[in-house]
Amino acid sequence: MESYTRRDFWDSASKAGLALGAVSIAYTMVSQMFTPEVIGKMGAGITTLITMSLWVAKFAGCIWLMKFFLKKFAGISSDMTRNEVFKQGAAAAFLSALIFSAFYLAYVTIINPEAFNQAMDTAIESYSSFMDSNTSAMMEEMRGKIPVISFVSNLIYCSIYGSVLASILSRNIISDNPFEGYES
Repeated sequence: MESYTRRDFWDSASKAGLALGAVSIAYTMVSQMFTPEVIGKMGAGITTLITMSLWVAKFAGCIWLMKFFLKKFAGISSDMTRNEVFKQGAAAAFLSALIFSAFYLAYVTIINPEAFNQAMDTAIESYSSFMDSNTSAMMEEMRGKIPVISFVSNLIYCSIYGSVLASILSRNIISDNPFEGYES
């Protein structure tokens, strides 16, 4: 095997980021189908069980995908180091976070702004007894800024989570044994 190139690095990171972002987007789209009407028909207990099962599947699926892509990248070169595998995982995490955050921003501003507005109205209504008129006015003023805040928050959170995951997984992909593959 030979050394990898920057193109190999970014090709692998972009494929992993796209796959991980797609899983998160699919989970979000499926979970958005559980409207109050659907919950009323199915029952809160069953809906909760389904959404928890979907979240666990997304969580486990993302871990499995990250491990799959890190192993695939590690197989490119025989002299691959843990640090290189980690960097590829961190890049994949950032690209995945960027894809998901961009989707979520588009979702709450273009695709389904009604759901976002309903959630904001519900939150403001729920806390109205604890807020004075100044706080209510400030909440209304922030309504337009929250999609961008959520974009940045998602980007940071998903990048950190993915980088921590890549750090943990990269330790198990490249062996600690310096004599591995050495035959006496």
